[in-house]
Amino acid sequence: MNSDNFIPEFIEEPRKKLSFFRLFLGILIVIAIGCGGFFGIQKYKQVLALDAHKPWFAAYVDVTATPTYPFEQLGNSTQKDAILSFIVSSPTNACEPSWGGAYTLNQAGAQLDISRRIARLQQLGGSVAISFGGKKNQELAVRCTNPSALLNAYTTVVNRYKINTIDLDLEGSSLSNVAAGKRRAIAISTLQKTRRAEGKNLAVWLTLPVTPQGLTVEDTNTISQMLANGVDLAGVNIMTMDYGSSLTNNQTMLSGSESAAIQTARQLTILYMRAKIPLNNSTIWSKIGLTPMIGQNDTTNEIFTLKDAKQLNTFALNHGVGRMSMWSANRDITCGSNYVNVKIVSNSCSGVNEGNQTFAALLGHGFNGSITLSSSLITKADYSSKAYQAPDNPATSPYQIWSPSGTYLEGTKVVWDHNVYQAKWWTQGNIPNDPVLQTWQTPWQLIGPVLPGEKPIKQPTLPTGTYPNWSGTAIYNTSQRVLFHGVPYQAKWWNQGDSPAAATSNPNGSPWVPLTQAQINEITAKLK
Repeated sequence: MNSDNFIPEFIEEPRKKLSFFRLFLGILIVIAIGCGGFFGIQKYKQVLALDAHKPWFAAYVDVTATPTYPFEQLGNSTQKDAILSFIVSSPTNACEPSWGGAYTLNQAGAQLDISRRIARLQQLGGSVAISFGGKKNQELAVRCTNPSALLNAYTTVVNRYKINTIDLDLEGSSLSNVAAGKRRAIAISTLQKTRRAEGKNLAVWLTLPVTPQGLTVEDTNTISQMLANGVDLAGVNIMTMDYGSSLTNNQTMLSGSESAAIQTARQLTILYMRAKIPLNNSTIWSKIGLTPMIGQNDTTNEIFTLKDAKQLNTFALNHGVGRMSMWSANRDITCGSNYVNVKIVSNSCSGVNEGNQTFAALLGHGFNGSITLSSSLITKADYSSKAYQAPDNPATSPYQIWSPSGTYLEGTKVVWDHNVYQAKWWTQGNIPNDPVLQTWQTPWQLIGPVLPGEKPIKQPTLPTGTYPNWSGTAIYNTSQRVLFHGVPYQAKWWNQGDSPAAATSNPNGSPWVPLTQAQINEITAKLK
């Protein structure tokens, strides 16, 4: 001890008095530091929440395909995330997860170096999700009938690869097997709840086939089954590909995909409402993923082009789609000159000339989120969305507001509950947003939401006296036209006393057919 600094304990050292001003200043500083810390933490949490809501892009990678695709190198690109596929039931052990039925998890680690490559991708800033199922093999729940073994199989994969997002690609028997669906839903629900109780995340995506008319009955049953068993779905990823005969003559791959997305949003709204989890429009769209098959599809005349990719990306961003994917990263390259027939689907090239572009860059543009961050999102019901409770305003609606007493011809557009609908056939009294799951159950086609700043669009109507009013005593020849309650009809054959009203209940037997909106537009243009 230094004696020069020694002060005998019985001698009191002079002390400075703490003034009121200094005390007050000190309190202010402490409060400022405390508040700064609090608001700093709050700001940090807000940034994480915003990042979690950012839409993300990730291409599927078939890890067992030959030649082996170096997915770890995606970390050097702007589209860093990947969905590795597919984990399926082992051919020799129903409850053992395998990669494509060809490798056990241990074999894939040794022969494909899966774990090391995942770690390398993560080093480069990328993330992975793992997809179960697919088209060719059996998803685990189909063959594994032991509930605890099935839960263990899913848990093993999630823990081994340290992932927080899984993708259930359900097709064929994986989708149609109701008993397997229930086993799967219970196992996934248990796994998700267990992880959340441990402070870990697990986002669950369903990847399902779709048509331009929307989700199939099997699709909607599967979603309902998941929700009923308590699975918090991150979303439903629709495979906008291989439409076949469901693609109508006037639809392209792009318009068919847009229609599929719009119908899926409508169906998801109904499914969540039935599950007593009402969601607003933006939340519904954030739960939708789009996955086109790039280039040549399995159906010969279906080709998803680079232009389609760019326009689908714009559509997705405008609607707030939460996820964009593609099948597959393996195929995102122009076929070489030694590939003879590009109409036959290749696992390693797209079948179209990509030049210096890639489908990944076009589809992923603007999708700046991350698989990892988005896994923290938890679905919350919205009981107070006043935007959807407010009545439609004619001054801000592009088309007439639907009325239960109105008569609507095929092609007529109306507004109802802030959305635009178009009549698929003559209709009266059918509410546009009647919560039916399948499009053939309703005469209305959902087009999309009323956009901010829209004004009424003037619709052509027939001038008074264009056609005579229908009379029960008059004789009408083929092709003659009349007005019935203001609606124009055309005679299919000679008739007398047959009211056009019967055209609705018996369109084949009635001698009258209502004119379409397109025909009225044409007539109006000629009268000008």
